Amino acid sequence: MSLTVVANRVPIRKTEDGWETSVGGLTTALLPVLEEQGGVWVGMGEDPDLPVRQDYPASDPDFLVRRVPLTSEELDNYYYGMANRVLWPVSHYLIQHLELRKSFIDTYREVNRRFAEAVLDETTGDPDETIWIQDYHQMLSPGYIREQRPDATIGHFWHIPWPAMEIFRILPWSRELLRGMLGSDLIGFHVQEYVDNFMESAEVLLDEVEVEDNVLHYHGREIRAEAHPIGIDVERFRAMADDPEIQQKADDFRDRLGTEHIIIGIDRLDYTKGIRSRMLAFEQFLEENPEYHGKVSFFQIATPSRSELESYQQIRREVDEVVGRINGRFARESWVPVNYRYRTYTQYELCAFYRAADAALITPLRDGMNVVTQEFITANQDGVLILSELTGAAYLLPEAVQVNPYDQQGLADSIKRALEMPSDEKRERLHGLKRTIESIDVHVWADNFLDALHRSPEIA
Repeated sequence: MSLTVVANRVPIRKTEDGWETSVGGLTTALLPVLEEQGGVWVGMGEDPDLPVRQDYPASDPDFLVRRVPLTSEELDNYYYGMANRVLWPVSHYLIQHLELRKSFIDTYREVNRRFAEAVLDETTGDPDETIWIQDYHQMLSPGYIREQRPDATIGHFWHIPWPAMEIFRILPWSRELLRGMLGSDLIGFHVQEYVDNFMESAEVLLDEVEVEDNVLHYHGREIRAEAHPIGIDVERFRAMADDPEIQQKADDFRDRLGTEHIIIGIDRLDYTKGIRSRMLAFEQFLEENPEYHGKVSFFQIATPSRSELESYQQIRREVDEVVGRINGRFARESWVPVNYRYRTYTQYELCAFYRAADAALITPLRDGMNVVTQEFITANQDGVLILSELTGAAYLLPEAVQVNPYDQQGLADSIKRALEMPSDEKRERLHGLKRTIESIDVHVWADNFLDALHRSPEIA
């Protein structure tokens, strides 16, 4: 079986010393498959100076990188427009950020068609070929490929929440987008809730669709929708956390902050992550629990993200304002309650923070799965996970202290609960969390999805 992966970005990047693979969940999961079986990775080409086709590695190629060149205008409309100002906010139920522009969908159609043409150019139609399309950037590609290759084996994995039908139907192009996805044989989501939302969307909005359990009957074909929760490379992250240098960095970090308790938050700076809301909850916690003044530090990392967009610039201003107010109200000479970092850290650096923390406050307003949750669980030894119940991860992790991210009082109370939790309870909860994360390791995820894709509908 040869594999063609279709994703927004390619899995390699240029460095001063040449080329190297990127760090990320998809790369970690799928490159071993490509290296073993051969295949192609199709992604957008943002730099016109890079080759359209590139064997990797050049000396002894394992797979081909195929770029789809995009102009700056196409990138603006397809990626920053349709993907991030239409599909992202609607999938996360934050429709106040929705911008519906004809130029977005027009360019999205064109770019998806060119991705599909690249796939068709690099495949032969052989029955052993597998095409696996990733995420919301490529909703129309499966349909375009199916038109030319009726017998192709096509999988699609959706990496963010699929919203309720009543929300998804707001989009003027909702039916067209659904039909595009139904070019697939198998569509994967993180949890059953997203599967159910997708099935209802297709059943209600498309007259030509009939639904039976998790199977959609569409134009004489059967398309399955299944839950396949994605994980991290557990072994790699565990080994990193056990590195004596990481343990020393964690100890140094605790000494530097100088407080008895450390709470961490690690997110992209995105309006879906609930950073401002959790800051307000921490402020309320300090108001209600003066005995913790000087004893607890909140360390929040906000990785820069999509800074070209006004909505992201606005959330940065709002977070900056709240951090300044909290520190202005409560800080004293030897204690800064909120340590805020707007910058990018490597996974190695993050691992030390995970290891050092007494609790992680991971409270998105909505999230597909949340990788930071899994990294914290794997690296930490005796801490507490405070987790938004509106993440996909919450369905799999009942041992976390689960909270409604819109409930400021509930968030404040959860912080106190985590800091005062008995050691035995913390160990028991963390042990259960680790067991689950090991069971959904990213390599298991990839193997399970590809196995399911090649099962016949009758067996599934």
